[in-house]
Amino acid sequence: MAATSTLTSPVASPPAAPRTVPWYIWCAVLAVTSAMIGGHWDISWHRSIGRDTFWTPAHIAIYLCGVLAGISCGYLILSTTFRQDSPLRPASVSIWGFCGPLGAFVAAWGGIAMLTSAPFDDWWHNAYGLDVKIVSPPHVLLITGILAVEVGALILILGVMNRAEGAFRRKLNRLFLYIGGMILVVLMILVMEFTTRAAMHKAFFYRILCTAVPAVLAGIGAASPRRWASTTVAGIYTVFLLGLEWILPLFPAEPKLGPVYQHVTHFIPPEFPILLIVPALLLDLARPALSGLNRELQALAAGALFLASLLAVQWPFADFLMSPLARNRIFGTLYLDYNANPNWFIVRNVFMPADAPAHFWKEMAIALAAAVLTSRLGLAWGGWMQRIRR
Repeated sequence: MAATSTLTSPVASPPAAPRTVPWYIWCAVLAVTSAMIGGHWDISWHRSIGRDTFWTPAHIAIYLCGVLAGISCGYLILSTTFRQDSPLRPASVSIWGFCGPLGAFVAAWGGIAMLTSAPFDDWWHNAYGLDVKIVSPPHVLLITGILAVEVGALILILGVMNRAEGAFRRKLNRLFLYIGGMILVVLMILVMEFTTRAAMHKAFFYRILCTAVPAVLAGIGAASPRRWASTTVAGIYTVFLLGLEWILPLFPAEPKLGPVYQHVTHFIPPEFPILLIVPALLLDLARPALSGLNRELQALAAGALFLASLLAVQWPFADFLMSPLARNRIFGTLYLDYNANPNWFIVRNVFMPADAPAHFWKEMAIALAAAVLTSRLGLAWGGWMQRIRR
């Protein structure tokens, strides 16, 4: 095809996979890790200190991801385009006359989006105040950029992994599952404001999770050769959140903005992770039995299993989290934002008012439909990822 088309066919058949993990994959993994640590660190900064300046270490860690992705993937694309002897040319696509691995284009766009969000975020806070909202236009742009870097990293890994064999393929698959876990982490950041423990007896809590999570578990599970892929992804999310919950409070912090309702002397960590590992485990157990069905029936079964198992474990676990038994460093319900009003549900350790029965079951029906639809999208995504070779 002509080089002027938006996305052309590769210039040649993909070569054999390299024998070691390419430098640009390690760079992508580092970028994603930096963004996830920085993202949660920044949220904790807002909850513990307030937004005192743009140039916090947490912000630097976040935007380091955009810098790494932009520079490394930009170099990858330019070197592949202008070096006729580049070893990556046979494993590249052509976009607008530039050549490079598909994942490099996706990650580079994500890096640009992230860096664009930085001055936008600074302007937004100067114009509208030092809010602590996650879902604001600059934050959504930032998270979209991070997701693009993560998806680009997945594609970069798949371009090598799907051509590799043996121990090297298994090593790449571990990196693939790690990035899948980081995708789950960033999606849970996006819905964090709507999934607090005070909302765990509300139907919208399950509707939101059924919209955000099944596509990742189904897609990564379908694309990975590992038997327990979905469980591994949910396990990475769980371990990452637990690490933050147990490590962040070790560092001192004190509020610099008002109003201050709670006495804070250390960083406030995220809440205890949602028990996504249980539905993920059941999905992995059910996958062999479902593999003989068409994708629509697989999605129906997977979506129903996800919702039913999440409801079965999270609902009673929420009762525990509201009890005095959870007010310790292990489960973390003793940690409160400096501006947590004493009247808030989470401060009083009570749930939001219960839904009316008709509304509850209507929302749960929507949650089931969302789980089935996103599971179907995840299966399609996973099938596409299995075919990536460049």
